[in-house]
Amino acid sequence: MAHAIVIGGGIGGLTAAAALHAHGWTVALHERAASLEPVGSGLAIGPNALRALDTIGAGDPVRALNAFQGEGGVRRADGRWLSRTSIQTAADRYGDPLVVTLRAALVDLLADRLPDGALHLNSTAALTDPGGATTPATVTVTTGSGAGEETADLVVAADGIHSPTRTALFPGRSPIRYTGLTAWRAVTRAPAGGFTPAEAWGRGTVFGINPLAGGRAYLYATAPAPEGARAPDGDERAELLRLFGDWYDPVPALLEAVDPGAVLRNDVHHMPRPLPAFHRGRVALLGDAAHPMTPNLGQGACQAIEDAVVLAHHATQAATGPGVPDALAAYTAARRRRTTRVMRRSRQIGRMTALTGAVPVAVRDAAVRLAGLLGPNALDRQGDMIFRWRPPGEPA
Repeated sequence: MAHAIVIGGGIGGLTAAAALHAHGWTVALHERAASLEPVGSGLAIGPNALRALDTIGAGDPVRALNAFQGEGGVRRADGRWLSRTSIQTAADRYGDPLVVTLRAALVDLLADRLPDGALHLNSTAALTDPGGATTPATVTVTTGSGAGEETADLVVAADGIHSPTRTALFPGRSPIRYTGLTAWRAVTRAPAGGFTPAEAWGRGTVFGINPLAGGRAYLYATAPAPEGARAPDGDERAELLRLFGDWYDPVPALLEAVDPGAVLRNDVHHMPRPLPAFHRGRVALLGDAAHPMTPNLGQGACQAIEDAVVLAHHATQAATGPGVPDALAAYTAARRRRTTRVMRRSRQIGRMTALTGAVPVAVRDAAVRLAGLLGPNALDRQGDMIFRWRPPGEPA
């Protein structure tokens, strides 16, 4: 039976392990942290990712978590609408809704699809040899009880934006660059009267609010900052109130309700040029390790989920034989062009939101408003390239 080692227990790694297991592989997933439970944050799962999750039986459970209803769109900082769209219109167009849920909820659903004994926490796996047509890949696994080497027919590197595996496969200068923006995320209780989902654009700043199941709200924001900067005294909620406390209602009230200790802050990086390949030997890169992207399209996790099911599909065609490297070349061919387009489009939107000058911001806002006036489907059509994707083997 074919054996795979997955490095990293995030969304992409868990999906890859579940998808390979569903295709009959034995799987070992190594996660260096002591727990899979992330600090509270949300994420968006688009119709494209829902179809991918259907292949491992997780699509409908994720759909059941949806609390995103009614209208949404893009606002100005004062609350005036730049564009509006109906959530139902988008769902009708693509056959599925956009689901916003807690990251922890998706992690639990994916972990439940792994076989007993497949998940190894407090376990760090580092690539030793990528293997080849006739030789397996080798990793060194380090746990509290020591270190040892393990071999596999396939190694899946889902080890994040600063992937050590990517560096091992493609040594040299890091392909990751800081965008000049930092991002915050938080989950809090929703206001009693509810709110309309929206993303608001200011001068170089963004603030988004989305409803979650259970009467909660997911908040996210971006603003210019020096790389590595942190709020004075570590109080990131106070920093958010300084930046967004005078924005439209209910933004200030939502921020006041946030637990100061539950605000996540991360700098936003991107990859200006795509990697030459997403594989080498018997090792495949996946998600942020392969194509880190800015959060402006909400596609980071979605593209990792797509990667995982496409990788499992192609790898299974070769299983243990000498065709595994060829199967991974097919995986690169299937994913590199698409993820590069999504990565670049997300970065383009990020640059638009980062504009600070009065005239550029006015021109940007006018262009977004005009696009909304062209008809109810004008903005929805912009998502066709992303949301109409279907997993391999599924009829169009």
